[in-house]
Amino acid sequence: MPARSKAQQKAAGAALAAKRGERSKSELKGASRSMVRSMNETELREMASTPRKGKPERRRQKF
Repeated sequence: MPARSKAQQKAAGAALAAKRGERSKSELKGASRSMVRSMNETELREMASTPRKGKPERRRQKF
């Protein structure tokens, strides 16, 4: 599943680093903290490697 925004991609990259042990899990906040618990390394790698061109900085939520 590709990232839909730059912020989501950054969060996936931080979660991937924590999953690999390159970063402490206690440093994570918000979305990256929940991603490290709910997604496996393959899913995180796929989301973090999405091209950034044309992506919004943040995705607007629909209510």
